[in-house]
Amino acid sequence: MKQILLLSLLLISSIFIASAQGPPNGNAKGGTPILGKIIGTVIDSSSKEIVEFAAVALTDLRQDRQIDGVITDEKGGFRFSDVKPGKYQIDISFIGYKTRIVTDVEVTPRRPDVNLGQVLLLAEGLTLSEVTVTGEAATVENRIDKLVYNAEKDISTAGGDAAEVLRRVPLLSVDLDGNVSLRGSENIMILINGRPSTMFAASVADALRTIPADQIKSVEVITAPTARYDGEGSGGIVNIITKRKTAQGISGSASLAVGNRMNRGNFNLNAAQGRFGLNANVSGWASWNRPGFVDFYREDILADGQKRIFTQEGTATTRNFGPGGSLSAFYDVNAYNSFSTSLSFRGHGDRRDELVNSVFTDPLAGLEQSYLRSSESRSVRGGFDWTTDYRRTFKQPEKELIFALQFSGNQNNNKNTLDQPSNDIALQRNERNNNSGLNLETTLQLDYTHPFSTKFKMETGLKGILRKIDSDFQNEFLDYDLNTYITNPLRTDIFYYDQDVISGYLSFQLKLGEHYGLATGARYERTYIGGDFRDQETTFANNYDNILPSIILSRNFKNFSALRLSATQRIQRPGLRNVNPFVNFNDARNISQGNPELLPELTNQVELSYNTNIKGVSLNTAVFYRRTDEVIESILVVNPEGVSVSTFQNIGETQSIGFSVFSSFTLKKFWTLRGNFNINTYDAQSTLSGLDISRQTVVWGGNLNSSFSFPKDIKLEIFGFYRAPRQTIQGFNPSFTMLNMSLQKEFNKKATLGINIVQPFSEYLKFPSELSGPTFFQSSISRIAFRSIGVNFGYRFGKVDFNKVPRPRRSNIRNEDQKEGGDDNNGGGGGGK
Repeated sequence: MKQILLLSLLLISSIFIASAQGPPNGNAKGGTPILGKIIGTVIDSSSKEIVEFAAVALTDLRQDRQIDGVITDEKGGFRFSDVKPGKYQIDISFIGYKTRIVTDVEVTPRRPDVNLGQVLLLAEGLTLSEVTVTGEAATVENRIDKLVYNAEKDISTAGGDAAEVLRRVPLLSVDLDGNVSLRGSENIMILINGRPSTMFAASVADALRTIPADQIKSVEVITAPTARYDGEGSGGIVNIITKRKTAQGISGSASLAVGNRMNRGNFNLNAAQGRFGLNANVSGWASWNRPGFVDFYREDILADGQKRIFTQEGTATTRNFGPGGSLSAFYDVNAYNSFSTSLSFRGHGDRRDELVNSVFTDPLAGLEQSYLRSSESRSVRGGFDWTTDYRRTFKQPEKELIFALQFSGNQNNNKNTLDQPSNDIALQRNERNNNSGLNLETTLQLDYTHPFSTKFKMETGLKGILRKIDSDFQNEFLDYDLNTYITNPLRTDIFYYDQDVISGYLSFQLKLGEHYGLATGARYERTYIGGDFRDQETTFANNYDNILPSIILSRNFKNFSALRLSATQRIQRPGLRNVNPFVNFNDARNISQGNPELLPELTNQVELSYNTNIKGVSLNTAVFYRRTDEVIESILVVNPEGVSVSTFQNIGETQSIGFSVFSSFTLKKFWTLRGNFNINTYDAQSTLSGLDISRQTVVWGGNLNSSFSFPKDIKLEIFGFYRAPRQTIQGFNPSFTMLNMSLQKEFNKKATLGINIVQPFSEYLKFPSELSGPTFFQSSISRIAFRSIGVNFGYRFGKVDFNKVPRPRRSNIRNEDQKEGGDDNNGGGGGGK
């Protein structure tokens, strides 16, 4: 009832404020609805040749601060879009030239578009003895509050999916199973166009597969979110921005990729006329059968000191597919009021067949069992997100009211069958395990921004998230005498889980003098959790309050550089995969299940970062300290019957000290290098089964990208990365290394044809893991077919008018408040993801 009353007040207040303060006739006169652009071309003053990769900074003279920065393109052009009316200064710098400053650049409602024409740079005669550093194409941008990776400029992801894009983003790493980490922490929130999605609740890897790389415009990485963001995502926020053109006219694109591992198609259509626009997308993908192999070993020490040993050798074949699509629209009612809405859908199917030989030896019980198990897994998932925003602006610049509503749903159906024939009746198994789930989520959000002056601004808002999760699980076993399947009541039930979060925030942004800035605030979140079963008598409830403060102090320098010190506290609630009590019995000696009684993680982090872009050379460095309490990890225990049981637990605390660096620059104009390196400590303290356990190690990883631009619109990309083994209190999960090579040719600026090769020097990749406890040791090595070769084709069509670009629009809803799952520790039963 509390939630309903609060959400009703939120809706009523938004309508009241909007109607009370809106202009009666929607007249734009005197307001700030018109956004303009500033364009120009940078030319060498002596040779009259274009200057590529020059750094161009835009300074707001009224605020006396740099607000944006770009790199000139291959034609020497630069563009600042969505520029508010005001007076500006343009600073253009490039190694070997004197910095050019263009003053008195004014954008007005009557003349919103400013074309500076050709801007001449005067050479200063600077030469470098060996390597001439000339700039960097804007694949990666350092901004004061975030790092932006422009995926559409990277040809090596053509025909791939979102996981392949995220592997190329500085500070991020993605393992084989699709688990994304930011500087060693997997406690991050992934957003789509600033919005959350239930698509990530069940499986991050499956969700990333459904997003075509060709549909991704950019990826934003935010390591120190302010109070305006949800308290979830203790490691940071990753925001995937999809391509949605809003220029006037009709345009579109189509792409097709075919390979020996994966096939994918994608079609986009964009249309805008006046104050109304539409964007539509349809995509689909399907893989070929992918083989894999596994070797598994586990030993545990018995009471008399002897070892009980369990080994497995097996093969697996996987195949998956999925459709997807979206439809979005916007309408500007007048200069002050606008609506936007978006509906997206997705699907994902998996098929996995395993054949595993197992040997179990128990000297104390006098057992030596050997058996062959075959299993089939079929999984189908589908979901949707429907979002609608109302945005109200005012005559006062930056004053804004936003009301947002979102409905999301995700449904899955998993069917597993296994057959384990044997002359020993104790080993005979013929079972069917089904698990269907439904995850529904409703979000209402109200945000208000009020600038008291050009140097002082307040942000405040309310938000409600209502989650309802049902998990229906059923087990049937074959009665060999009756030759019929019988339901097992001990492993059949329905789990009902509700999680509601009501929150509010207040934050302030203050400019201190000419170079310093302060952003501080706090967020209050109230969480209601309840769980129940249809048949079992077990019920539980857990309600808690959190006040999450944040403070960010920044110092701006010339050349669009900034030093930032931040301190934040954030929360990570358990997600669907963590709490789902469904027991996976596919391997009777390696079972796993969720834990519905998990507590949330609470993280405190301090970070010092510096970023700069000096004459085309980009640099981003950061050091941080992070402490997390009530850490959620998967814990493996071997029971007296020799069965390992994996479930999620709050293990205790972890501490981490880390350093990250990213840099990029261009050599000899045609060769661009980008590199990223992360290193951090893992220091865990825990008490499990009455025993104090600790583990310390160092985790590191990075990536390197080399891009070549040749004549006749030919490009070559070589990309490689290494992700260190993911650490837990009991051991480590596999590391991941990959090499990718791509070659692309562009035709008439509209069509592209390319070839992509992954892991050219080895057909299979190995993924070792190890776990240990006081009385057991477990290791496994999976080998998965990974080498792939494919061709891709893309085509763009239509004609648009970029002189009439409507204001940008992105949903204000961001649900960053759930942990995205994790890996099981069971490790048995085949490879081949």
